[in-house]
Amino acid sequence: MPIDPKIYREMGLNDAEYRQIVETLGREPTYTELGMYAVMWSEHCGYKYSRPVLRLFAEYKKAQETGALENAGVVPLGDSGWGVVFKMESHNHPSAVEPTQGAATGVGGILRDIFTMGARPVASLNSLRFGPIEGDGPVAARNRYLFEHVVAGVGGYGNCVGVPTVGGEIYFHPCYNGNPLVNALSVGIVKLDNIASAKASGVGNPVLYVGSATGRDGIHGATFASVELTEESEAKRPNVQVGDPFTEKLLIEATLEALATGHIVGIQDMGAAGLTCGTCEMSAKGGLGMDIDVLQVPRRESGMTPYEVMLSESQERMLAVVARGHEEEVAAVFRKWGLQAAIIGEATDTGRVVVREGDTVAADVPAKSLADDCPTYYLNAEEPEYIHRVQSADFSSLPEPDDYNAVLLRLLASPTIASKRWVWEQYDTMVQTQTEILPGAGDAAVLNLREPSTPGASPRRIAMTTDCNSRFCYLDPFVGAQLSVAEAARNLSCVGATPAAVTDCLNFASPEKPEGFWQFRRAVEGMAAACEALGTPVISGNVSFYNETPDGAIYPTPTVGMLGIFEEGVEPVGLGFQNDGDLIYLLRPDGWEHESGIGGSEYLSLIHGREEGTPPRLALDAERRVQSVVRKAVGARLLRSAHDCSEGGATVALAESCLAGNRGAEVRFAVTDFGDQPWSAILFGEAASRVIVSVRPGADQDALLDLAEDAAIEAVFIGQVKASERFDAAGLLDLPLARLRDDYENAIPRAMGEK
Repeated sequence: MPIDPKIYREMGLNDAEYRQIVETLGREPTYTELGMYAVMWSEHCGYKYSRPVLRLFAEYKKAQETGALENAGVVPLGDSGWGVVFKMESHNHPSAVEPTQGAATGVGGILRDIFTMGARPVASLNSLRFGPIEGDGPVAARNRYLFEHVVAGVGGYGNCVGVPTVGGEIYFHPCYNGNPLVNALSVGIVKLDNIASAKASGVGNPVLYVGSATGRDGIHGATFASVELTEESEAKRPNVQVGDPFTEKLLIEATLEALATGHIVGIQDMGAAGLTCGTCEMSAKGGLGMDIDVLQVPRRESGMTPYEVMLSESQERMLAVVARGHEEEVAAVFRKWGLQAAIIGEATDTGRVVVREGDTVAADVPAKSLADDCPTYYLNAEEPEYIHRVQSADFSSLPEPDDYNAVLLRLLASPTIASKRWVWEQYDTMVQTQTEILPGAGDAAVLNLREPSTPGASPRRIAMTTDCNSRFCYLDPFVGAQLSVAEAARNLSCVGATPAAVTDCLNFASPEKPEGFWQFRRAVEGMAAACEALGTPVISGNVSFYNETPDGAIYPTPTVGMLGIFEEGVEPVGLGFQNDGDLIYLLRPDGWEHESGIGGSEYLSLIHGREEGTPPRLALDAERRVQSVVRKAVGARLLRSAHDCSEGGATVALAESCLAGNRGAEVRFAVTDFGDQPWSAILFGEAASRVIVSVRPGADQDALLDLAEDAAIEAVFIGQVKASERFDAAGLLDLPLARLRDDYENAIPRAMGEK
């Protein structure tokens, strides 16, 4: 009997997709089968709109063509025999309706992607976006609620599971009203010869369900993530999973111990789409099938139907294929840790996933049809009308501020720029005791890893960061995405690490609207070109569409998570000024004195209420040379500090370095060094490819200047570190550090109603 179109449409399938299912099966689907196809063919799981564009990423295209796509990407850690596993994913829609659990389960899910590959999680980062939290009214109050509870969810889960949250970024903008972005990144380390695969193998091998019992939470969570948020979205609260970090901690230890037995031949997290995802994807990757009985699935609720069991997204669950004869040995490991472990079926040679409820067949589908044959669409792309308008903005008559001190204080108190101490003090940043540069102390988080080290050898260090200036991406998605890649690499270079690889979280509006798909396509094109130029391939990631409400769409937000690896013997550098008398230089590409960076700047938005212009110009070769000079200088131990110029421009960067080191500075910008630009552009413009460094006078200073000259990089002397408690710049700014610190450190606590 044909299924009522209303039913499959509510599940997210269109008429053509339903016809394709009927053609594939040669009959009408059962209700369970329909639900399985609906979640696996959702954009969230099937990438039906994004997959053709993602092929612009060379590593993704290669993995897709060779069938090598795994849960996360791996980067070798030098010649140590170890690798770094990392990936970022979104949990935006769940966090919009249930922020604590939405954020918490986002952290839990990405951790499972790491340790299912046999890697021990060593760090988490996040990129969070909210509407403005300042002021009165219901919108600001709701934003504060979301902010508070997302942070509580991230911290609560990460702290309890024993993985440090070491870095990230937080932005506030009206475009995120009602649609916050919660992007979670996890990092792990693994011996390269012990990487676990998600491919099922071995006909007749038992399929083992491990972890928590299954409930009704999270059913159709993947479908929920593939539609726009509306006033009815609050009713989707049951689609949000509920996390248990203490169970996750047990699951980490049990999984790593079970993998060490050598008897697990394939393993995967039951993430989006739950048991459906695990059975179908593992079967398809291995060219096998699975036959399972849902009556054997451990449950915490009675009366669950096969449909509910297969689509539940209950957390802290894994699916493993175990070598026959060793299933009880592996199951005993999980039970020892107090976890469920049940044989629910076996691998077959049919290529089909058969779901039984005792003697009744509830589903019988070709595994590849769900995992690999999701229909893809080449959507129309159309440049939005606003692009021409904002890019033709004229700033020639922009008035100069009456009081530059007041401008700097307003910028430092802007929640996007202000200290995020209120956030990171809720995170355990030091658990596992490998964190070397803490939040706020450097441009990127630095971990000093114990595992890859051998007696007598130098410790191995890695660095991680997340970056994206969504205002730049709004003005020009191509250039904005490139700037996000460049800033991430610059942040790693500033601490002394060599940028190695990227994971991304591509947050966009509906792709079914030509303007939204144009933004997405252009951003991916820009990111792919920048990653190729900087030698940082995209090796894992996530796409999150439909980030919009009836009030409008978010700005394009292609978040970049980037890994850096330290050369042996390189000591990391922080952003804080260190010693009285150190000299301050601005490193930038030669001949860039006319680059103002006013378009799209925080200054232009906050002080003049305009979000217009074009993003800063980026020359990737020049960017690469600036970063190379910084890394060489750090490696030669010439620099006392390094900090990139980003939101708020050079003056905000200088103020942050003063506050981080508790040192004053006397800065003397020369107008002639900046092409006679207005003071607002010199002080607050956000021109790209610039780094503020401090260096000892004498031999270190001379060596730095030689490095810059050899690379055709300009080193502009702009001042000196002072033991005084004041920040003095160009005779236009003169403020005590105490005043800077008060506005910078207390802006977010005040907005949240704290004294």
